[in-house]
Amino acid sequence: MLRLSTAALLLLFSHASSLYAQELQAVELYTQDELLNLIKANQHLQRVKADDCQLVRDIEARADIMKLPSYQFLFGDMLAYGVCVPRNVERGWDLMLQAAEQGLPEGLEQVGRYYHIGRFVQKDINKAIVYLREASAVGNLNAKIRFAEILLAGQGSPTDFEQSYRWLHHAITADPAIHAKLNALKQQLAKKMPARVVANAQRPVK
Repeated sequence: MLRLSTAALLLLFSHASSLYAQELQAVELYTQDELLNLIKANQHLQRVKADDCQLVRDIEARADIMKLPSYQFLFGDMLAYGVCVPRNVERGWDLMLQAAEQGLPEGLEQVGRYYHIGRFVQKDINKAIVYLREASAVGNLNAKIRFAEILLAGQGSPTDFEQSYRWLHHAITADPAIHAKLNALKQQLAKKMPARVVANAQRPVK
């Protein structure tokens, strides 16, 4: 009968414990709510890197096969910036567009922002306005701010002043700096509209 020494038993126990610890450290895939919160806070790429790129295959499957907009957004960003995967801007951009077309607010805002500043694509103010207006309509605060800034820069249509003011007026934020920015943009927009139009924009949204 084979008898192990105390030292050998301790070594085996240590190895087994190490394997168990590694299993416990395996990273779980993000829930939809968790991923959306990471995207809203612009921490999604940092989180993937912090997880040592362990979830790339799962992320890719949910983007390409399941076509979940939040994962299309995440994997598109990973490809565009070369985070945990070889950089592929064209494929990344295509996934961002797919996320936006499915109505993901952050996807709409990002595509609109990139068209506005000319990142990955040529600047196109008309396309930027289309995406930012849609993102604003579904509640994206960053899109509301950028859309107002575009209008105040003399781009877009004056017919959008009232709606832009309405979005800013009814926006909700706990950040004092953003609150002050919203007020400043509202004041500038108000100067471009009759008082009755401003009053109409301030009415409660039904």
